[in-house]
Amino acid sequence: MSELESILESDTDEPATAPGGSRERIERIYAVLRRRISLLEYPPGERLREEALAEEFDVSRTPIRRVLARLEDEGLLRSVHGVGTIVTDIDIDQLEQVYQLRVELAELIGKLAPVRPDGHKVAAFRALLARCDALIAKPDAREFATINMDFFHLLTSLTANEPLRAISERLYYQTTRIWLKTASRLASYKEVLHNEIVIFHREVADIVAAVELGDLEIIGHIRRSHISMSFLRLRDSAHAEGATDSKT
Repeated sequence: MSELESILESDTDEPATAPGGSRERIERIYAVLRRRISLLEYPPGERLREEALAEEFDVSRTPIRRVLARLEDEGLLRSVHGVGTIVTDIDIDQLEQVYQLRVELAELIGKLAPVRPDGHKVAAFRALLARCDALIAKPDAREFATINMDFFHLLTSLTANEPLRAISERLYYQTTRIWLKTASRLASYKEVLHNEIVIFHREVADIVAAVELGDLEIIGHIRRSHISMSFLRLRDSAHAEGATDSKT
């Protein structure tokens, strides 16, 4: 089953004009496009054409226009006069303040309206850890980014505070592309990828253990430290690579 078929499968029995079905379909199209941008399937500078997207998703241009406007508002797209809607570029230094805010918000997951994980949720975390085990055995940058996204959404499901979830999600998707873009340009890319996967696996394992114990506050502390250290490693690697390039 294709990505689009998977996303839209639950809508097939609903008429496109039904209010609920229409809203749900727009949300699903939005999720697909945001995910493609985050995985660099739509790289910075690529133009997204309303006509092509409307044909792909089998909708009119109106819902596509709404989705593109929403992604533009979130900083993932921008409109260029005479060109159209293009994917924004990303820079590690420009994202420093966003990372700082993500660090502060991470600790609130276990404090504001915490949702105690049930058996199903615990199983979901364990399944994600198993995916990390497989990733260590066979490193893959795209799979790493995909698991990271799934992990983020699992974590935010541990709070019922909707404003916190919304803000955290918006900030996460502003920064999630930077690793794939920056790491792929490093001369030591394979080594960096392996090291980051090992560190990520450690974070997931620690959080799974906390989930199993039902200690949600410690999850926030673990997440906070890992976001902070991840940014510092990425920034230092990018700056080191830039210094090397300037000497050649």
